[in-house]
Amino acid sequence: MKEVIEVSREAGAPSRIIIGDALDELAALTQGRRVVIVTDSNVHRRYREIIDPYEHIIIGMGETNKTLATAERIYHELVGLNADRKTFLLGFGGGIVTDITGFAASTYMRGMPFGFVASTLLAQVDASVGGKNGVNFEGYKNMVGTFNQPEFVLCDLGLTDTLSDREFAAGCAEIIKSGIIADAELFGLFEKHALADFRSDKQLLLKAVAGAVRVKAAIVGRDEKETGERRKLNLGHTFAHAVEKTTSNFLHGEAVGIGMVTAASLAVLWGCLDEPAAARITAAVANAGLPTASGIDAKRLFKALQMDKKRERDDIHLVLPTGIGNCEIRRTGFAELEGIMPSLAV
Repeated sequence: MKEVIEVSREAGAPSRIIIGDALDELAALTQGRRVVIVTDSNVHRRYREIIDPYEHIIIGMGETNKTLATAERIYHELVGLNADRKTFLLGFGGGIVTDITGFAASTYMRGMPFGFVASTLLAQVDASVGGKNGVNFEGYKNMVGTFNQPEFVLCDLGLTDTLSDREFAAGCAEIIKSGIIADAELFGLFEKHALADFRSDKQLLLKAVAGAVRVKAAIVGRDEKETGERRKLNLGHTFAHAVEKTTSNFLHGEAVGIGMVTAASLAVLWGCLDEPAAARITAAVANAGLPTASGIDAKRLFKALQMDKKRERDDIHLVLPTGIGNCEIRRTGFAELEGIMPSLAV
């Protein structure tokens, strides 16, 4: 049970996303190469038998470790290992590990080859696909980073068996997002099936993960550096990053779920989405076991929104659903948004 999806790159061969029974591809993909694995302590403990045969660097866990200081530590260890520009850096872990591995690989010696083994559902459908690599700065998400796609991403669905229901649900948020953006049938899976169905049925999970990756691959292939259409992949994320800046109570996927419901609410207020469609979005998010509101004061959230890295002077690009399977990008002034914020159930 395996599916391969290719993501085109401006230079070189396409990035290959292998979904399903993917770990058995690792040896062939790295044959004849010197590999250094970057992972965190939790993933290393669970998958020591896979990681230990390789040279490896272990970083701390959690968003507080996704920093320039951690990248600097990776550089120090790579220098100590005498790693060069032909050394292959392999990020084995969730989104934090893959983000920082891609960033370190893209900047060490001006670039070294890299790939990922995505160990969480969230990383498999979002963080490890599409070439955005970065670290947080001063508490703001992904403020320093690069666009550079991995050679390959291994999305072995068996790795998701070790996730808690909460972590698994967080990954589902990004799949729901892809459905809202461009695939109504994919979205419909989360109206027909409960979280437990995706956990117990690997064929259903493969369909969901592959569907999300196809949506992202198609958009990235048309707009690799996020100059236009790729902004659609930020659906729910502008509000999500504000939530994450304001509180540490939510996982990233949970914040994205809240952000999607908020974006739908805003779209209804602006007349570009009907209320039944917004209700479907809220219901699908809740059906996946995700929160639909943060309970955070609107003024605090607005202050965090103003520091979003995607802002352009006094404006920001918001992604709004216009239907299930369609969305639009709207440039919005912060002054207008400030007046609307109290009306939104963020």
